Amino acid sequence: MSSKDCGSHGHRRRKLFRRIFAGILIFLLIVLIIILLVWAILRPSKPKFILQDATVYAFNVSSPNLLTSNFQVTLSSRNPNDNIGIYYDKLDVYATYRNQQITLRTSIPTSYQGHKEIDVWSPFVYGNAVPVSPYNSIALGQDQAIGTVLLLIKIDGRVRFKVGSFITGKYHLNVRCPAYIQFGSRTSGIIVGENAIKYQLVTRCSVNL
Repeated sequence: MSSKDCGSHGHRRRKLFRRIFAGILIFLLIVLIIILLVWAILRPSKPKFILQDATVYAFNVSSPNLLTSNFQVTLSSRNPNDNIGIYYDKLDVYATYRNQQITLRTSIPTSYQGHKEIDVWSPFVYGNAVPVSPYNSIALGQDQAIGTVLLLIKIDGRVRFKVGSFITGKYHLNVRCPAYIQFGSRTSGIIVGENAIKYQLVTRCSVNL
């Protein structure tokens, strides 16, 4: 075989590889366009969260600026989409007061939420002798004297959406639920056991992805 024939075979081989590579790129591009079109047509909506109630077992401030708290909160999540499922890969619940975290994070088990389904969770969130800033300690004492304390029940997590057999990457989920607790007012809550009070809240939460 002459060098001319070898060069001709090498050229045809390179040309074939280029065509295969171009075909793969075109195929991937078509698949991506189809996925984007389906995603745009279905227009997925964020899940809807509601803070239904909060049961207060402990909420005590001691010196020097230490807060001990124990709550059980009931949270519901609704998937408003008709054709899109939601994977909750990670959900951590905790409470804050004036932008300061006052409890540990409690993890909610991972789950899948189908179309139009509603999930309900009732995790405990608590903190034992958590240091709070002097400013927040004073503000908390004033709020308790007035009788109403505004807490934020927060959820940080990761979610994925399922469209048919396609599953998206992970999205960061941020949920913020205001909880107005009327401490010292047993008429505003239901007595549970000897020292706990359950407050019916039914508060809509803000959801960001």
